[in-house]
Amino acid sequence: MTAGNTLPIDSLLAPIRARLEQQDELILEAPPGAGKTTRVPLALMDAPWLGEQKILLLEPRRLAAKAAAQRLAQQLGEPVGQRVGYRIRLEKKVSAATRVEVVTEGILTRMLQDDPGLDGIGLIIFDEFHERSLDADTGLALALQGRELLREGPPLKLLLMSATLDGEALSALLNDAPVLRSEGRAHPVDVVYSAPSRTDTPIEERVVSRVLQALERHSGSQLVFLPGQREIRRVQERLQERLGHSPDVLLTPLFGDLSLSDQQRAIAAPEPGQRKVVLATAIAETSLTIEGIEVVIDAGLSRQARFDPASGMTRLLTSRVSAAAATQRAGRAGRLGPGTCYRLWSEDQHQQLPPQTPAEILHADLAPLALQLLQWGVNDPAELCWLDSPPAGAYQQAVDLLTQLGAVESKGPGHLCLTTRGQQMCSLPTHPRLAHMLVCGAEQGYADMAADIAALLTERDPLNTPQADLQQRLDWMHRNSGGAAARLQRLAQQFRRLCPQTELSSQGLTPEQAPGFLVACAYPDRIANKRDTQRDQQAEQYRLSQGRGASLTSEDRLTRHDWLAVAALSSHEGKATDRIRLATPLDPALFAQHLSELTHEATEVDWDRQQDRLVAEERRCVGQLIIARQPIEQPDPQLTAQALLKLIRREGVQTLNWDDKARLLQARMMFVRGNAPSPDDWPDCSHAALEQNLEHWLQPWLDNIKRREDLKRLDLHAILLSQLDWEQQQVLDRLAPERLQVPSGLRHKVDYSQSPPVLAVKLQEMFGCGDTPTLGYGVAVSLHLLSPAQRPLQVTQDLAGFWQGSYAEVRKEMKGRYPKHPWPEDPANAIATARTKRASGHHSS
Repeated sequence: MTAGNTLPIDSLLAPIRARLEQQDELILEAPPGAGKTTRVPLALMDAPWLGEQKILLLEPRRLAAKAAAQRLAQQLGEPVGQRVGYRIRLEKKVSAATRVEVVTEGILTRMLQDDPGLDGIGLIIFDEFHERSLDADTGLALALQGRELLREGPPLKLLLMSATLDGEALSALLNDAPVLRSEGRAHPVDVVYSAPSRTDTPIEERVVSRVLQALERHSGSQLVFLPGQREIRRVQERLQERLGHSPDVLLTPLFGDLSLSDQQRAIAAPEPGQRKVVLATAIAETSLTIEGIEVVIDAGLSRQARFDPASGMTRLLTSRVSAAAATQRAGRAGRLGPGTCYRLWSEDQHQQLPPQTPAEILHADLAPLALQLLQWGVNDPAELCWLDSPPAGAYQQAVDLLTQLGAVESKGPGHLCLTTRGQQMCSLPTHPRLAHMLVCGAEQGYADMAADIAALLTERDPLNTPQADLQQRLDWMHRNSGGAAARLQRLAQQFRRLCPQTELSSQGLTPEQAPGFLVACAYPDRIANKRDTQRDQQAEQYRLSQGRGASLTSEDRLTRHDWLAVAALSSHEGKATDRIRLATPLDPALFAQHLSELTHEATEVDWDRQQDRLVAEERRCVGQLIIARQPIEQPDPQLTAQALLKLIRREGVQTLNWDDKARLLQARMMFVRGNAPSPDDWPDCSHAALEQNLEHWLQPWLDNIKRREDLKRLDLHAILLSQLDWEQQQVLDRLAPERLQVPSGLRHKVDYSQSPPVLAVKLQEMFGCGDTPTLGYGVAVSLHLLSPAQRPLQVTQDLAGFWQGSYAEVRKEMKGRYPKHPWPEDPANAIATARTKRASGHHSS
C-alpha cells in the first residue's frame, strides 16, 4: 500500500483497531469511495485480539463478494484462496491459510446453523449494511443470540459498515456500540439536476439523451442506473442505433441475472482507447468498483420486490429511490477521481425523496426466514433482537406455507418444529418452495428433472416468448450447450449433487406427469383450473387454488389443458387477475395419490345464483378449486341456515316478504322503541339491526327453505311479532294501535312510517274534538285534515289552534265548493260526521 494510494478511511484504521480491542461491537459510517471494504479487513487481519481466528466479510451480492476478495488478495500480492478467499452460493475458494473469508450474507446464516457459536471466527464485518437485506438482518440476529448462548472461548466481535446508517438505532441494538465516521469521499462529485421529471416521457428517452450529451462533455466512462433489465435492453438498443458500432464506446449491461463472467466484464477496466457505458440496476450501488467511471447518470428509479400478503405473491414494483440510495449512486462517480452525477430529477423533487430505503424484512416473503428460525429453534421471532421485527401477519403466512409444504408440524400450542422433510429442505440453498420440490423429486425418482426445473426457476426466463410452457424451456436447456443454457446446466448439476439421498417411493409417476407434480409441490397455491367457459369468459381464463384469477395469452398452447401447475406469474397491484408466465400441464389423477396431501374434503351448502336455490354438496378440493362433487340430499340444518343467512346478508333483508302488514308492524315497533323511557326493553327491528342479528330472530324459521319461493312464503309479520312476549304485544296495541278512533266514530289507520305518525282523516270527522290525538308516550299525531275529495286541507299537530285560526279561511273557500258538507262556524263544538249534511241531519251552516 503506497503513500500515493491513500484513502479517507486510512486515518480511521488505527482507531478501529483500538476500539475493537476494547469492546466487541463497532459501527463505521464511511461515504462511498472511502475505502472501507478494501482497507478495513486487511488492517484487522493481524490484530492481537484476533489471534488465529478468521474474519468474515459479508457482501450483499455474489459479484461484490468475488470482486472484494480479488481486490483484497491483490493488495497482498496473492491469488484468491490464500489469505483471502470467498464463499458464495454453490461456489467457494478458500484454503487452510485463509484469514479473511468474503461471503454473501446468506452464507453466514448457513454457517451459524452449522455452528451457532462460530468457533474459529473472531470478527464478522457486515459491509453495506445500509441495504438492510433480509439475510443481513437475519444473520445479525442469529449471531447476537448465538454468541450470547453458545459461544465459548474468545468473544465474537461485530463491525457494521455502511455509507448511510441509522447509527443511533443500530448502536442501541448493539449494546450502545460506538460510532466512528470517516470524513469526506475520495474525490469530489459535481451533482447536476434536471428539469422536473415528467411521467409522460419514457425514461429511456431521457436517459439516452443524457448519455449522448455526457459522451460529448466527458472523456471517461459512464455508469447509468436504470430500474431493471427491460429498461436496460431498451436503452442499449437505442444507444446502439445512435452510436452505430463505434469502436471507442463499449455498451455493457450489469444486473444480477447475468452470469458472473458477464458481470465481471462490466466492471473490468476498458481497453486502451475505449470508454464504457455501463447500464446497471441497483446492483452497482454496492461496494463494486467499476474501473474508469467518471460520470454517473441516475434515472432515480429502483425496482424492488414487494410481497403481497393478499395474493401470497411477490410483485416487482418500480418506485423512486431513497435519498440515501441516491447518495450511494452519486458516490460511484468519485471512486477514482473527480466526477459528475447527472440526476434525471429536479432539486425540489430530490427534497421529497424518502430518506432511507425500507428494510427488506418489512416487505419480503418471509418463508426463507421462518424456515431458518425454526431450524435455529425459535418459534417466535420476538425471541431474537431485531433492528426491525418481522411483521406478524407476513410471518404467520410464511409459517402457514411451510406447514402446507410439509416442513413444519405442531407439537402443541405455540410450539412448532421441523419435520424430517423440513430438515432436508433446510440443507438446500434455495427458497423453501424449490427445496420442497427437490426433496419430492428425489423421493419419486425424478431428482434430475427437479434440479433442471429448480435451475430454470432460480434464474430469469431464458426465452423471450409469450408461450408459457415450462417444457419448452427444459427442451431448450437440453438442446443448447453455451451461454445461458450452459449456466443453467451447471446450476442444475449443483442442485443434483445437493439433493438428499432418499428412499424411492413405490407410487408410480410417469414422465408425462412428473413436471406438473414437481411444480405443484413447489407451488401448491398456484395450481390452476380452467374456468367454466361462458359468453363473458375466454378459454385462457383460469382460477388459482389460492383464489385469484390467472390467464394465458389466447395463442398459448397450454390453453388446451384444464389443469395447470403454475411456476411463475406476473402480478399488477390492484388487478384481480395475474398473467401466467411459466406453467406445465397437471394431470388431475395425481390428486388421488401423489398430491393427496394437498386435497381436503369439504361439505358445502350455498345458494346457487344461477339456479336461485340452495345447493348442498360434498366436495373434494385443492385449495379453493373443486376436484369432485357429490350432492347431499339431507344437509346439516345448521349449514343450511348459515347459507341462507349469508344470502340474506348479501341481498339485504328487503329480499324477504315485506308485505304491508309486516311493514306496518315494523314501523309500530320502531315507534314504541324510539319513544320508550328504556328503549332497550324493546327489540330493534330496523333493517340494519335485523341484518346484524339474523341468527337471533330469523334462523329458527328457516327450516325447509330451499328455493326463492320458499323464502317469499315466510310470514314476516308473524316472525317479527314473535320477538315480543304476550305482555309486550298488549302494550304495543295500546301504545301504537294500527287504527285510531276519531269523533265521527270511525277508526282510521295510522301511518307509522313517518315521524310523527300520520293520521289522515276527513276534516268533518274531527268536529267537536279540541285536542290533537296522541299515541304512545304522549306523542301527538300529525293530523292530515282532508277535503271531501280526500285532499289535504291542513297538516297540524295543534288541532285547537287550527279551529281558532286558519279554519275560518278554509271554511270560506271550501263552503262554496262542497255545499253538501257541513262547515260550521264553531267546529270545536259541532257534531263530527263522515257524511253529508242531508245524510247526517245537518241543516245549518
